[in-house]
Amino acid sequence: MTILPYALGIGLMAITISMFLCLIRLIIGPSVIDRLLALDTLFLNATCLIVVLGIYWVSTNFFEGALLVAMLGFVSTVALARYFTTGHVID
Repeated sequence: MTILPYALGIGLMAITISMFLCLIRLIIGPSVIDRLLALDTLFLNATCLIVVLGIYWVSTNFFEGALLVAMLGFVSTVALARYFTTGHVID
């Protein structure tokens, strides 16, 4: 008997709770910086959730999706940070 499914289930619950808390911070964050950090953390949690689901369901297709979510999260965080600091994204 293996303990891996139980550990993955606990991990999925922890990531889901973390995503919910980031969503709350994204909605009620007092400043734009708090909202931007919550969005970045939400992308990171989504990437982790996809990876854990890929391990749980023994499918390699999820890892490509996780890579796409991670790249989209990085680019959107950089673009939003630049927009909030300078007022435009592209010079």
